[in-house]
Amino acid sequence: MAGEGNGDEANGSTSGNGSARGGLGTIRNAVRLLDLLAEGPPLHHLTDLAARSGMSVPTVHRLLRSLVQADYAVQDPATSRYGLGPQLTRLSKHYLARSAILAALAPFVVALRNQLAATISVYVLAGREVMCIDQVDGDDRGPFRRSPRALPALDTAAGRVLAAHAAPEVWAEVLAGASPETVELAETHRQQWASANHIHLPAIVADHVDEVAVPLRDAEAAVVAALAADVPAGADEAHVRKAAAALERTAVSCGRSIGNG
Repeated sequence: MAGEGNGDEANGSTSGNGSARGGLGTIRNAVRLLDLLAEGPPLHHLTDLAARSGMSVPTVHRLLRSLVQADYAVQDPATSRYGLGPQLTRLSKHYLARSAILAALAPFVVALRNQLAATISVYVLAGREVMCIDQVDGDDRGPFRRSPRALPALDTAAGRVLAAHAAPEVWAEVLAGASPETVELAETHRQQWASANHIHLPAIVADHVDEVAVPLRDAEAAVVAALAADVPAGADEAHVRKAAAALERTAVSCGRSIGNG
């Protein structure tokens, strides 16, 4: 299909090393679709994905067909809508199993949960979102467990810790996904967040919890993750400082081994 080819390889397939550049463009387009599938509802219409991606419907359909065949996407037989596929779960499990951050924290995190009697979470920054890569539930969660998830970085204490220490291009990407009010707040407070030993953030979005977070630095002193604890709504400053001090001690103890052999 001539029209499909033109839309498909718009990201550089026409000159010089055309096949390599076209292949890279196809990969980028497929990754863009996976990102869109991760946003909003579990399943998405083909035409909606085309409109949001800026790609033609035939191009999106071809890429989705390839992703479905590889189990990186699924198509609901009843509605023909598309969603994320099980192969992404497999890859994420392999990623976490090889995480030097989680390996370093493993001997400490349960004891930290017991000491604070609170849910402990480990976060990393991924694009505009902060991603919980490990969570040990405390009694504060009650009878219902909230699964670890990805959230807008600036909506959480851990995300603010990580964004404030990030490279300029990462900081710019985080701001690009935020509301004007949040951007103004972040630009005003970035230096304060970066220099603080901890950040305490009351829940500002429905279904969030009050949280205190500290940076986790590797052996080269680079901030590679954030360690966070849930705190009761309306907790006083003494409670927050006690939780932050315990988090800091754990972060220092395990951070020395990250990237050090």
